[in-house]
Order: sequence, then C-alpha cells, then structure tokens
Amino acid sequence: MSFADSLQVAGFRTAWKLVCRLPESAAYGLFERIADATYKRGGKSVERMRSNYARVRPELSDGELDALVRNGIRSYMRYWCDAFRLSVHSPEELAERMRLTGADEQARAIVGRGEPIILFLGHMGNWDLAGAWSTTYFAPVTTVAERLKPEELFGEFLAFRESLGMTILPLTGGDNTYGRLVDALDAGGFVPLLSDRDLTSNGVEVRLLGHRIKAATGPARLALDTGAALFPLAITYEPVPGRAAQRVVAHFGDRVVVPDGDRSDQVRAMTQQCVDALGDVVRQRTEDWHMMQRIFLDDFDSGLQERR
Repeated sequence: MSFADSLQVAGFRTAWKLVCRLPESAAYGLFERIADATYKRGGKSVERMRSNYARVRPELSDGELDALVRNGIRSYMRYWCDAFRLSVHSPEELAERMRLTGADEQARAIVGRGEPIILFLGHMGNWDLAGAWSTTYFAPVTTVAERLKPEELFGEFLAFRESLGMTILPLTGGDNTYGRLVDALDAGGFVPLLSDRDLTSNGVEVRLLGHRIKAATGPARLALDTGAALFPLAITYEPVPGRAAQRVVAHFGDRVVVPDGDRSDQVRAMTQQCVDALGDVVRQRTEDWHMMQRIFLDDFDSGLQERR
C-alpha cells in the first residue's frame, strides 16, 4: 500500500471512531457543515449532480436548482454520517430509523413463505442502514459491492457490512459472483442490488424520466433464472421531530411482471419497469438521489452540458 493510501485509510478509521463518539446532534451538525462547504467549493462531483438534477427537474429555475443541489449534498453527507454511526445503533434504534411503504406487505408475505426476493435499488437515501435493518427484521441480505480503492479501504467496508449480518460479494475480482447470487436465491435468499447505473459492459438501455441511461441487468436476469420475485425499491429520508438523524423510508414499487418475448426483450422490459418506479420517486425526492457520476447517455455522447 502506498503512503498516500495509508494516509487515506488511517484518516477513514479516525473519522469513523470520532463520529461514533460524538453526540448525535454534533455528528450530524458536523456533516451538514461539511456538506455546505463541499457545495460552496463546487468541483466535478457537485457539477455532475447539478447536471443530473437539471435533466430530471427541467422546470426548476437556476436558484431552485442551486437549492436542490445543496440539499442533495446534505443528503449525501447524511448517508455517510449514518454509515459511520451504524455500529452504535441497537436493534431497537434500527427499528425506529426505518419505515416501509408501497407494496411492502406483498414483499413481506413472499419472505414470510421462505421464497426468494430481489430488489432493484437506486443510489438513493441510505441503503446500508436499510440493509442492516433488513438483516435484523426482514431477511438476511446477500448483495454486491463495487470495489473501492485502496483495497484496504474496501476491506474495511466489507468487514463492517458483514459484521451487521450482510453477505457482501465483490462486483469485480470475485469468484463467480453471479453464480453465488443464484445459489443464494435458490436457497430462498434476499438479494438487493444497486442497479440504476451500469458498472459493467452488460447494461441495457432504458429511459429514466424520458432520458436514456444504461441500467444493470442483474436483477432481471436473476429473476428469470431463479423465478424469484423482483421489486423496485427507492430509499429516501424523512425528518423526525426532535432528532438530528432522519428516518429512512423504503418505497416498494409493484412487483415486476415478466412479459412475453425472448429473453433480451424480457430483460429490457423488466428493467424498464424498475426504472419507471424509481423515476417516480426521483422526481419527488430528487435531493435523496445521490448520483454524482455520469448516468445519462447524452452526457457520454456529447460531453457534460453544464447548466449554470
């Protein structure tokens, strides 16, 4: 590990310990100040969020868009504060921090029968807290994580998430990740997957709020290969009176219908169903969509078109 990587890992560990020791109000206040400083400084990630938000919310004025981006950075930093502080939550506190809505009763019934279920997640809200809650109160989680650099930092995240009861498989460099997901589902497993941005070369073109993106095909392919139920899931935040920490809300979309057609048509149609459900929540709670990378194909085709 290089000296720079060693410093990054050491800084991460120090921040983790510090945030866990701070009172809740102080911890979240600190991360909100970091968010506001990040927003004011700007930079590539902030401008990318602005560009993405401008596409899905074209009706906003420049001032309204600025406010939305600021709230988006605050929501993103809230996710990190939540993630650092997960280890200090008791099971009872986890229960207080989660609320399910939408088609959750249908999903609960499937899990209650011991049948497998797949969730198509967007990069929204706090999926780590939702995963910890799910492992405690819903069903043990098996999922996939993108490798972080340096490798030691990825190992820290991996060990932490597994300490919460989740089974984490690496997106790349692992041993037959897709096959292990199939095995988990064949055993009645619960597999939530972040899928609104394709991280491989196997994505399928769909439309998010009218704009072309490439989304991951894993959820649809797994559902076809295993017969597992597939649901879209969008995760957002909501304030809690008298608390600095906010509640995480998991919005279950309707169960995805397997259409007629050949496999490629089925995968595309099922993925589009998931993206449509996700898009409805993205429009309503745009600030909780933490998309700070290129996702819209027009941006890849013509370069970043910044809205200022």
